[in-house]
Amino acid sequence: ITNLAQSAASKLSRVGDRTKQLGNVIQQPARQKKIILVIVCIALLLDNMLYMVIVPIIPDYLEGLQKAADRAQAAAPHTNFTNSTTQKVAKGNFDLQIGVLFASKAILQLLVNPLSGTFIDRVGYDIPLFIGLNVMFLSTLIFAFADNYATLFLARSMQGLGSAFADTSGIALIADRYAEDAERSKALGIALAFISFGSLVAPPFGGVLYEFAGKRVPFLVLAFVCLVDGVLCLTVLKPFSNRERENMPVGTPIYKLMIDPYIAVVAGSLIICNIPLAFLEPTIAHWMEETMQASQWEIGMTWFPAFFPHVLGVYLTVKLAAKYPHLQWFYGAIGMVFIGASSCTVPACKNFGQLMIPLCGICFGIAFVDTALLPTLGFLVDVRHVSVYGSVYAIADISYCVAYALGPVAAGQIVHDLGFVQLNLGMGLANVLYAPALLLLRKVTQMKPSFSERNVLLEDGPTGLYDTIKMEQRERKRKGLCTTMDENGMETFAHRSYSEEESSGGECA
Repeated sequence: ITNLAQSAASKLSRVGDRTKQLGNVIQQPARQKKIILVIVCIALLLDNMLYMVIVPIIPDYLEGLQKAADRAQAAAPHTNFTNSTTQKVAKGNFDLQIGVLFASKAILQLLVNPLSGTFIDRVGYDIPLFIGLNVMFLSTLIFAFADNYATLFLARSMQGLGSAFADTSGIALIADRYAEDAERSKALGIALAFISFGSLVAPPFGGVLYEFAGKRVPFLVLAFVCLVDGVLCLTVLKPFSNRERENMPVGTPIYKLMIDPYIAVVAGSLIICNIPLAFLEPTIAHWMEETMQASQWEIGMTWFPAFFPHVLGVYLTVKLAAKYPHLQWFYGAIGMVFIGASSCTVPACKNFGQLMIPLCGICFGIAFVDTALLPTLGFLVDVRHVSVYGSVYAIADISYCVAYALGPVAAGQIVHDLGFVQLNLGMGLANVLYAPALLLLRKVTQMKPSFSERNVLLEDGPTGLYDTIKMEQRERKRKGLCTTMDENGMETFAHRSYSEEESSGGECA
């Protein structure tokens, strides 16, 4: 018995040592950055898979519920006029109900993002990421077991709440940990590839599992992956034991970032470039059925081939940005022209094979815009504001949500009133016309951090002792004064003349 106890104790000791070594390895800065990137990429993948996985599932499931209700009503011995009228109204509103359900996630995310961005700036990135993963886990479980429209609407809205925290804090965490411009572009490019993969692979993934295993299985699989990612976040980031936030600067308020003209141009570009994707997703299936008699598998696979040019666009933009970082604005403009031209050619397609070309062009252009401009937002905050990224990436998330909130609700009405051709021509023209606005960003990479520029932009006085001293020294320099110390240790002022070049250099001591 004594030998067994000693053997068990030694094994436990070895396990403890290995666990400690693993913990030390995980906490190494280089390895931790990579693990954080994995955690954020999985969170973004899950969010976008959950966003799109319902496309082949929920309409068919709700239609089944509607038919069951019809059969139950038909079997009732006494059906009065009021009930039949209500049922007919419900049938007429079926498409509207689907559109509202799809849009509810983006609408709630749009409303919560200004608050989540401020919350992230106050408490750091890890706690909001963990909160977002937990809310997404609960919403996925509710999706799995929901059996009526109200519960599905609750689950979809909860997903928007979780996304407002998880997406924004995840992207901001990448921007914070990858401080160098080249590695930041690469890391954000990888995250965008996971977003694309989640959005494009989710419909076939959900459709196949729904067909052969039922409604619950796709959501339970996603809930399990979300749970694993949450445990990984809790283990690596240790959100409730990390107190580094106490020593970090206070971020710029989100409403002040919104009035920055450079950030406003980037946000507008993100809205415009995502409108074709957001407006085509709810309308293209019906158009394919009418114009090319597309089969269900063709409709289900409509967007999947576009994943590959999207990844290619991300790869090319990262490589070009590393070699020519001053042309980020140009890559975004090229992407918008690609999107515009591709969107205009969609209505001319006569079969499934032809349709793949413009859809691939749209996703290729979106990859250029997103990969070029998301790192630009981080750089703008670094040089014009305070290097805290929650609010600025909340603005980016708001931009996406504006497009995806309008899409399911407005696209169908536009097609009904104006037509599918006019919708695509309008979206294409908007992208081409907005591209020149990115010229405003052409000198962004030449900017250098400036406290005086930040104070002027925010219409604030100097904040804190350091800023106050710097502002006073600049004022003295403009008046031709420089501080010196006399023999008694008292500060005195001396007149000096400066050339234009000297006055932009170092501070007086």
